[in-house]
Amino acid sequence: MGDTASAPEPPGEPAGDLPAPKLLVASPRLVDPNFERSVVLLLDDGSDGAVGLVLNRPLPAEVADILEPWGDHAELAPPANVFRGGPVAPDTIIALGRCRDGPRTEPGPARVLGRQVVGPVVLVDLTAGPDPEVLGGVRIFAGYAGWSAGQLRQELEEGAWFPVAAEPDDVLARPAARDTGDPGAQDQRLLAGKVGHDAHDLPRADRGIHHQAHPG
Repeated sequence: MGDTASAPEPPGEPAGDLPAPKLLVASPRLVDPNFERSVVLLLDDGSDGAVGLVLNRPLPAEVADILEPWGDHAELAPPANVFRGGPVAPDTIIALGRCRDGPRTEPGPARVLGRQVVGPVVLVDLTAGPDPEVLGGVRIFAGYAGWSAGQLRQELEEGAWFPVAAEPDDVLARPAARDTGDPGAQDQRLLAGKVGHDAHDLPRADRGIHHQAHPG
């Protein structure tokens, strides 16, 4: 793996017309192999574009083999694999973690804690080193998803995504892929509970939607 990093810089002022925090569940219309049957946490959504992390693409590599000091933290948010966060900058490593004391409302003493994402889930500064007193489970992502200005709005209008509000358990949940053996398996709990139906039963469009990866 490559450089460790925080999430990419926000791409502008939030557009404000999607639920916040934002979760994008791929519809059957989205056939791009990078995003088909994916669940994406939208980290930043602004006038210049959007940035997110694919939540359900575990890779074969385990965190302990790549970032040994963080292996124990990753075990607290199983599976302890590195996840493919998206097709953009695959050598960039981004981490999400859960604060032990619940939602973070003000800066804490530990430099390891970055900005709040949702509830007790925060971006993690991997260069600071693990702090087991303030941080519980951690999930490591290689790469991220990016949209250019207006691209996500267009994909939403085309029916490529179901936008829903994110909750902490959605972000660090064990993906369905771990149990099914299918690395592209969608999290059925998210589909059934948040979208309101089984998206696999929806008819596919005659012409599928392909996402064009953008660095955000």
